[in-house]
Amino acid sequence: MESLAGIHAVMEALRAGRPIDRVLAVKGAGGSRLQEIIDLCRELRVPLRFETRDTLDRLARGSVHQGVVAIGARQRYASLDDVPPSASLLVLLDGVEDPHNLGAVIRTAHAAGADAVVIPERRAAPVTAAAAKAAAGALEHLPVVRVANINRALETLKKQGFWIYGFDQRGDSTYDKVDYSPRSVMVFGGEGHGLHEQVRRHCDFLVCIPLAGKIASLNISVAAGVALFEWKRRRTGAAAR
Repeated sequence: MESLAGIHAVMEALRAGRPIDRVLAVKGAGGSRLQEIIDLCRELRVPLRFETRDTLDRLARGSVHQGVVAIGARQRYASLDDVPPSASLLVLLDGVEDPHNLGAVIRTAHAAGADAVVIPERRAAPVTAAAAKAAAGALEHLPVVRVANINRALETLKKQGFWIYGFDQRGDSTYDKVDYSPRSVMVFGGEGHGLHEQVRRHCDFLVCIPLAGKIASLNISVAAGVALFEWKRRRTGAAAR
């Protein structure tokens, strides 16, 4: 049984028409945001029940649920074939294991205008309730592609005209100086290990984010935010010209 926790995540799932068996809310809870969810459930004829906080805590499996949990909101993964021919930016995550980081990157990727996020099937966090909560509704608007083999996925994307930019502190190009292709894939490594060696070899460019302090690296979601919004700034500037 799948669950989705949090006001933003549940509200966006309802708005997007995801398959939901029922929505549970904490007894005695109130507020305009919860009322909006109640109204949506009535409009969409999604069963709504009020339960104890202990029940929601158990169903949320450690996620901060804000008094709302949806049951049956199973994540539907996309495939590379679902990526539209017009796609200009993909984000590929090489073994991100923390679901909160995964959700934060998905949220940032959507805000920056990415067309999809690509994750591996093994040795990486799937889209769980915790990831959905951190994504704050972005999952309803941004496809998450799950692939069996990252290196083969990169080869396929290259054949489709994408250029691959791997973010690594050993990179010889800086994120604010490299020229991004009209069709770009930004690849970010997992917590601790960074990019795997085989993935590094499949990158056309290795890009770094210069750091002024004594910390050797940035959190994955922060690094993705820096890089993705630089891409967005460039694209916005090019469109204005």
